[in-house]
Amino acid sequence: MKRDKTVRILVVSDTHGLLEFAVQALKETGKVDLLLHAGDHFKDGLDLAARTGLPFKSVVGNCDSCLEGPVEQLVKIEGQRLLLTHGHLLDIKKSHEKLLDRAKEVRANMVIYGHTHVAGYVWERGILLFNPGSIAVPRDGHRPSYGILAVTGRGIIPFIHRV
Repeated sequence: MKRDKTVRILVVSDTHGLLEFAVQALKETGKVDLLLHAGDHFKDGLDLAARTGLPFKSVVGNCDSCLEGPVEQLVKIEGQRLLLTHGHLLDIKKSHEKLLDRAKEVRANMVIYGHTHVAGYVWERGILLFNPGSIAVPRDGHRPSYGILAVTGRGIIPFIHRV
């Protein structure tokens, strides 16, 4: 019987130039195959990738106005389609509607976003919406957070962790 390959992804967002907890998360998680940064301090994603040598994808957020970079990226892994965005351009603080509409447009079965600084995930209309929260400045009354995604050809298993 053939086993699906599992790709482990570390997801951070809203680092705001403060990488201490992101570096701690990297130490705690063990082996990961990919690093995703969902915006607000795009350069932090570059810095984390340089420190680790991991492949990475990063997007700009609303606090990245002086930097050029993608506002979204479509990441294809093990047959899954993950849309990476910060969420500010899709009014994520108001509702999930524009986020879901954009996911449908690009045929993504998951959206990774930040902006709210509140960790959590939910399935809506068959799409997994995943926010790792803020690794630097959480707004949900809890410790800083990050996400781990286990991706296989059969699906995506999300985890939220606190540092």
